[in-house]
Amino acid sequence: MQMRTAVRRRIKHEEIFDTHPEISLDFEHVRHALEKGYSKPFLLVDSSIVRNKIRRFKGAMPRVHPHYAVKANPNPQVLKTLIEEGAGFEIASVAELDLLLDLGQKAQDIYYSNPMKSREFVRYAAAKGVEWFVLDSVEELRKIFSVKPNAKLYLRIDTPNIGSDWPLSGKFGAHPAEVREIIKTAVELKADLAGVTFHVGSQCRNPQNWRVGIESALKVFQQMRVVGLNPRLLNIGGGYPVRHVKPIPSIEKIGEVVNEAIACVSDGIRIMAEPGRYLVSDAAYFVCRVVGTATRAGKRWMYWDAGVFGGIIETQEGLIYEVRTDRNGRLIPWVVAGPTCDSMDVLMRDHMLPEDVQEGDYIYIPNAGAYTSSYASNFNGFPLPGVIVI
Repeated sequence: MQMRTAVRRRIKHEEIFDTHPEISLDFEHVRHALEKGYSKPFLLVDSSIVRNKIRRFKGAMPRVHPHYAVKANPNPQVLKTLIEEGAGFEIASVAELDLLLDLGQKAQDIYYSNPMKSREFVRYAAAKGVEWFVLDSVEELRKIFSVKPNAKLYLRIDTPNIGSDWPLSGKFGAHPAEVREIIKTAVELKADLAGVTFHVGSQCRNPQNWRVGIESALKVFQQMRVVGLNPRLLNIGGGYPVRHVKPIPSIEKIGEVVNEAIACVSDGIRIMAEPGRYLVSDAAYFVCRVVGTATRAGKRWMYWDAGVFGGIIETQEGLIYEVRTDRNGRLIPWVVAGPTCDSMDVLMRDHMLPEDVQEGDYIYIPNAGAYTSSYASNFNGFPLPGVIVI
């Protein structure tokens, strides 16, 4: 009996993964781009896939308003595409705010979702018309209230990140005792604490995290109502996964869990989410080049003209990209490094790639539209990767 139960649980678990096809940028577009020449690494983005992804997100969760996380890819053409599709936005800085305003986005549809903001940033955003600000501490509540007493505030709570590739619950998120103190302070100040948000962790492969987060948020709503506050925003955050080498639950499977969890939420509550990676990752290829190879202590090393500082930093956090080349040789373990003189600029160790890879070969990384070009810097004087949007 125990064996049968275990089998049922495994089957049920496996049924949530890879249930729907994921569409990525057609590689022929990469070929066409390279025919025009190569001068530095670049990210090639297909805006039609971005459109498809946001429409798919809305279809999976009709009641949830997507607010794109600008940090994932702040390219103006990408943002313009999402504006045309009716997206809202969440920002972490005034630079992101200015970028959106310059593109014609309305300030009231921009939410300031960085739990730690300078007083100057709050003042600037408020002057530009931003209404909603997140917080997760009494100190941040007092700071925002002192600058904009009529701000609409939403509280980020700590929730489980089990099953996420990168748990995000350490740096941000109020715990139960802190939640009570924040609510008490809001009442004392007569601040408009009007919403709750959470984050299930990046690349979340466990749809039940959203259910737990929503249930926790609704319990906080009850605490708020008891003391006379008027909650009217539920923000279910980000974390929606994309396909690299691990199987993922589709947005439709996540939507089933979310839709059931929010069925009891009254129409007076606005429900939003903060998808970033999900909307843009599949839409792009990152292309770079091998600048050299070497053998060190019996290990084969490969050096690319883009590394940790050139847009491929998420390998440092455990993300495993699919890496493609034009070679067909026997697969051997390589250490892959970037071009800078910093010893931390190592992307992968014992990554299986063709043994005949040579200087000058192109490297192709699919589904790399998020957190690549936006992370890149000019460290050591190396150029930022280009961004081409088709």
